[in-house]
Amino acid sequence: MDREGKERPIRSQGDQRVRRIPSGNPVSGQGKRHPGTASSDLRKNNTHREGAQRTASRSDGIQRTTPRRDSAQSAASQDDGIRRNASRKAGSHKKGTSGKNSRHPGGKKGKKKRTAFDAVSTVVLIAAVCVFVFSLYQLVIMLVPYYTGSKEYDEIRDLAVTTDADGEGFSVDFDVLMQENPDTIGWIRFDEPAVINYPVVKSADNEDYLTKTFTENDNKLGAIFVDYRNSSDFSDRNTFIYGHNMRVGEQMFSQLKNYRDEEYGKKYPYFYIYTPSGEVRTYTIFSAGVVDARSDNYKIEYASDEEFQEYLDLCLESSLYDFGVEVNTDSQIVSLSTCTSVTENERFLVHGVLTSVD
Repeated sequence: MDREGKERPIRSQGDQRVRRIPSGNPVSGQGKRHPGTASSDLRKNNTHREGAQRTASRSDGIQRTTPRRDSAQSAASQDDGIRRNASRKAGSHKKGTSGKNSRHPGGKKGKKKRTAFDAVSTVVLIAAVCVFVFSLYQLVIMLVPYYTGSKEYDEIRDLAVTTDADGEGFSVDFDVLMQENPDTIGWIRFDEPAVINYPVVKSADNEDYLTKTFTENDNKLGAIFVDYRNSSDFSDRNTFIYGHNMRVGEQMFSQLKNYRDEEYGKKYPYFYIYTPSGEVRTYTIFSAGVVDARSDNYKIEYASDEEFQEYLDLCLESSLYDFGVEVNTDSQIVSLSTCTSVTENERFLVHGVLTSVD
């Protein structure tokens, strides 16, 4: 009696029924397949089918998505176009460095602009340097006369003036001055402003010493000179003495403007004139004001005492303030005149009356 085979449950993919396989059937016999092998083959067939379907599906998808390939080609074409354009731009950039029609900033047009700019900058710089040099030259031309003129008058003081350490005992050596300039007729000095401390000359006109120093050198400082119509010994009723108001420095009669201030004028009311005869003439200021050079304030001759008194009254009226000093027809006065540099005919006029002679 055959042995009974044991039953084993086997599931196939086609159905889920349980089959009984006799254990007596050999698994490895010829012409017979093990149920497990058939199931495996079935799985493989199914897998192959699914793969074929997927392949067909992919193939079908590729065919259906042919336009995508066209898009890819278009993109590739665009990419190629971009590369070509880039190549062209690169080529044009290279050509621009040497091409005639290049617009690249580094091309010839850019070089021409830079060259033009450099040329303009150079011209402007040269013009600025020329203006600076010319201005410096003008400044030197203007300042040199002040320096040389001031130095000249300092040397004259050293030669002719003697004084002690306190400024007292002031004396003038007129023999030295006459040797330097025979036109010398006196010396004028202020306590303050002390800078007014100069020899006084007189010539045949009022033009000579406008541009000539005491030693007759051409210089814009000129000299302190008496009106040619006056006597040389200061004996006239009114003696006019002229001096420049310098724009630079405080030389000549520039410091007369200090008498615009009343406090200053009343504090320093005196000035002195030394003469070759040895006199020291002291004058007290009684009037200081701005006048017109064409006015009667420059009247120098008087036909009568009344006319002279009218002149004195005019001087008092023209004064900026009252000095409290009396003058009359017996007075001898000196009028110190300088320009104001405001207008051509404006003058500053200071009048002093002789109060003592030593």
